[in-house]
Amino acid sequence: MNLTAEQIQDNWNELMHVIETNISSPRKEKLLKFYEQYAERLMLMPAAHKKEYHNAFPGGYVEHVLRVVRCAIKQATLWEEEGCDMSTFTTEELIFSALNHDLGKMGDEEQDSYIPQTDNWRREKLGEDYMFNTKVPFASVPDRGLFLLQSHGIQYTFNEMVAIQTHDGLYDEANKKYLMTYMPEQKPRTSLPFILHQADLMAARIEFEREWLPKLKEGKKPVDAGKGNYTLGNKPNMSKKTSTKTKALGSFKSDGLKNMLDNL
Repeated sequence: MNLTAEQIQDNWNELMHVIETNISSPRKEKLLKFYEQYAERLMLMPAAHKKEYHNAFPGGYVEHVLRVVRCAIKQATLWEEEGCDMSTFTTEELIFSALNHDLGKMGDEEQDSYIPQTDNWRREKLGEDYMFNTKVPFASVPDRGLFLLQSHGIQYTFNEMVAIQTHDGLYDEANKKYLMTYMPEQKPRTSLPFILHQADLMAARIEFEREWLPKLKEGKKPVDAGKGNYTLGNKPNMSKKTSTKTKALGSFKSDGLKNMLDNL
């Protein structure tokens, strides 16, 4: 799966529009400033380091985040229809958590987490187009993402903290303390963490299927993953229109990013 330069730019504009229309001030302005500061890196980030996972290609991260936002809105609607108490979290908390659930994959302020794979054997045999950058000190994706937000003065609620922290569900054993308790008073007081996890799982599975199911069926071409309708009744404004100033892809300074763009 590859995205064109135009698709990467459109996805970025859409991401900025989601922030502009669904996050309230003053953290909206702080979040926009953060994303604009690291636009060159975030715009071309993959969502994973190898093809066997999901969206391991330039622009894959932003595309994945947008899909998680869409899936989170739809999951929340389903939960509400089945009787979930939606008063325990806000729509903004849902959108903010979905937007930033994988932010820690960015790396730190200076270094990317994922860099182009230099081992041809691993690239060709293992499908690892990227490798982990050993210059970045280890931290889990949720921990690093929450650290980046707070270090840039972007506040988050307790609900958002727990949702981002546990978005991988029980795939991450560190989440057992939140999700496997049998005492009612120790269980999450909101269904937001479960809704976000299901949205992330749904998005990642769809991205996996798009990449691999056609390859497992002889003579089939990859599925074209079109964008869905983001607006659900009175749900957040997710239209594609945006007034955000675009960043020309050709203006990137990083040689590594330029090389990736040349291959799009």
